[in-house]
Amino acid sequence: PKAFKLPYSEQTLAQLKGPADTPPVLTARADAASERVAKIDIEPQPQSAESNPDERIDWIWPTQGKVLEGFTESSKGVDIAGKTGQAVLASAPGKVVYSGSGLRGYGNLIIIKHNDTYLSAYAHNSKLLMKEGQTVTRGQKIAEMGNTDASQIKLHFEIRKHGKPVDPLQHLPAISK
Repeated sequence: PKAFKLPYSEQTLAQLKGPADTPPVLTARADAASERVAKIDIEPQPQSAESNPDERIDWIWPTQGKVLEGFTESSKGVDIAGKTGQAVLASAPGKVVYSGSGLRGYGNLIIIKHNDTYLSAYAHNSKLLMKEGQTVTRGQKIAEMGNTDASQIKLHFEIRKHGKPVDPLQHLPAISK
């Protein structure tokens, strides 16, 4: 059976949980010949953003360089100038969920899942140093800057919250002058 996708919202979450006073009940047959039914009660878990440590990440800049382009409708992240081979660092700890060149427009790309809320993407690298499934630490070198699928040497850096692009400049520390 195919699963259906719903947009992330509090209303969708409430629909999936059902009425608050009745916890959902799952039933399953042990086997086709058996008439026994297993009942599993699931207690609803609080979903407060304030108490969720997944919401708070201490981000760092993925590389040094001048910001060439900021977040816009057409550019879902920031472009940072640099030199071929310059270190690209993991902006926060997490697990590499993609490492390759199969997404058009991103060149050699690494995507890191930091928690259930945030992903970060590092595009146009000349060399990828991590494989899918590897765990990375904040500040660890994950790639070398390049210009794959780009007109100039740069790092295109994105942060996604619940799969939607957000402005990295709102999450990264202020640039000291």
